[in-house]
Amino acid sequence: MRRFVVKNAGRAAVLAVAVAALSVPALAHVDYVTQGSGGYVNPIAFLLEVLSRPANATLLFLGGGGAAVAAGGYARFRPFQTDLTVARRTLQSYRPYLPWMFRLSVGLPLVGAGFAGYLFTPAVPTSLRLFQVALGFLLLFGLATRWVAVVGLGAYLWVLATGWPEPLLALEYVGGFLGILFLGSGQPSADGLLRRLRVTDGTLLHRFGVGGDPLDRLVGRLDAPAATGLVLRVAVGAQFVYLGVVQKLMQPGDALQVVSKYDLTAVVPVAPELWVAGAGLTETAVGLLLLTGTFTRASGAVAFLLFTTTLFGLPDDPVLAHVSLFGLTSALLVTGGGPFSVDGWLFGDD
Repeated sequence: MRRFVVKNAGRAAVLAVAVAALSVPALAHVDYVTQGSGGYVNPIAFLLEVLSRPANATLLFLGGGGAAVAAGGYARFRPFQTDLTVARRTLQSYRPYLPWMFRLSVGLPLVGAGFAGYLFTPAVPTSLRLFQVALGFLLLFGLATRWVAVVGLGAYLWVLATGWPEPLLALEYVGGFLGILFLGSGQPSADGLLRRLRVTDGTLLHRFGVGGDPLDRLVGRLDAPAATGLVLRVAVGAQFVYLGVVQKLMQPGDALQVVSKYDLTAVVPVAPELWVAGAGLTETAVGLLLLTGTFTRASGAVAFLLFTTTLFGLPDDPVLAHVSLFGLTSALLVTGGGPFSVDGWLFGDD
């Protein structure tokens, strides 16, 4: 009887935390919807002011405590095991489609960025439109896929080195390009078609003895699923930590401007300062869970839903700039935590 009560209390806690998380849209990329005109607000003084108010401190404590209790309850009692096992196995069965998911998640926003006139993030305008459009279409076609990923990663790192820190708003591209490099083109793809023509007797490519791609042979020695899951978790997790810490907690003036601009206190009736602190702490927590691979699929689902609610809450937020994060957080549901994660250590989640 006691086990039944505790188990169902754990389920109620999980449900309560999920509902609370989904009821408050994150502020996401503050720079995309403001001009940085919120004025300077000392972040330490801001947090101390928020926490000095008993109502704010109580709500933050209940939110964090509820999440901790839910996580501990799940780790201890493992509710919904049949449902979760079926869901995990089903998601794992989608791994053959990961290359396509990565190519779409990176290729589509690259094409859009090229036509919109910015490099990876709207915070970095550019006239190099054709370059990104070409990269995007090559990824969508799956032609010279790994080489395109290398070029794209190099371009992003160059933009990061010359335009610091604005390109950090698109940090997920590092995980996307590395994932494509590790996984290759997959199917359907132009590379797959050319590979089949090359190895089939009687074709022109076979007659002329066109060899395979040396990059394919080199990267093919890696454990692609494990490496991909790791770099994806780190890139997306770091992006969320950056959004939470730098964009919210360290720039509360700009974040408060977002709350005021969209009248978010009418959506959830709490103080604007609590809105900013709650959004920043939530995004930071999700990022840390992804970085460590703790409850990876659940954290990925929360991250996806946070961005979804953001798009409904912020009507002029540039949707195109979030396509990469939408796609890559979806891929996290398939990869899971992997062997190099807390999930792998605690639950044997591969």
